[in-house]
Amino acid sequence: MTANEDLAALGRAIRHHRKALGISQEELADRAGLHRNYVGLLERGERNPSYTTVCAVARALGISAPEVLVWL
Repeated sequence: MTANEDLAALGRAIRHHRKALGISQEELADRAGLHRNYVGLLERGERNPSYTTVCAVARALGISAPEVLVWL
């Protein structure tokens, strides 16, 4: 996998978990302390988040960071 493919896979994993909870990107952003536009960029694989951001998103989804990454 290339870096872009990795980011796209991470974005798909975040979107999968968010949709499973039935929450919007805006709600996820609020829970994670991020801007709603940034969540969209993450889900589209257009940003390379820091580990702390991945952890914040995972906590906002009610899962651990490894659980997000397992979808890669």
